[in-house]
Amino acid sequence: MSLRTEPRTLLRRYVQRGASLIELVMFIVVIGAGLAGIIGIWQTTAQGSADPLIQKQALAIAEAYLEEALAAPFTYCDPDDAHAATAESTGAVNPADTTRCATTLEAIGAEVGETRGSGTTPYDNVNDYSSLATAAPASIDGTAIGGLSSYQVSIAVVGEALTASAVTVPSAASLRATITVTGPGSTTVVLDGYRTRYAPNALP
Repeated sequence: MSLRTEPRTLLRRYVQRGASLIELVMFIVVIGAGLAGIIGIWQTTAQGSADPLIQKQALAIAEAYLEEALAAPFTYCDPDDAHAATAESTGAVNPADTTRCATTLEAIGAEVGETRGSGTTPYDNVNDYSSLATAAPASIDGTAIGGLSSYQVSIAVVGEALTASAVTVPSAASLRATITVTGPGSTTVVLDGYRTRYAPNALP
């Protein structure tokens, strides 16, 4: 190869490695379309990311209240009754009969003077929680929880019979607690839990 033809060969190789204006424009268009799609997805995700947080917070509140309510005693008599640990039925009160309540037979709703946040007369039975008024979440001692004022909690407790195969637990011995939590953006979480009187003569 002569020295005169070598520069021409190098020039041809250099020209062949370049990109035309049309190719460059097409590249920009394709990349732009891809980026636009990615940004659109990112914006949608960012806008909806708050919803799962609200849902999770509402669920956490509902779970906490449900666990608290179902952990309370479930006896025939009020736990403060003298026969609370020995009563065996929902029969009429009888101070002389230890198999019946001495003074206070349990029923749906809290006894007079009992409140959830009281330090002296707190709720002491599962069914007491049906008297809890709809309000913002609060700790077990009644202290408001900062940052949760936009949520509302309500509780319903009813007797509900349970049937499994040939075994039936009557409504007098089975309670269903329903916790409803509402939050921002019309978010609503509802949890149900059951408590049976599996050990009527034992105070938890």
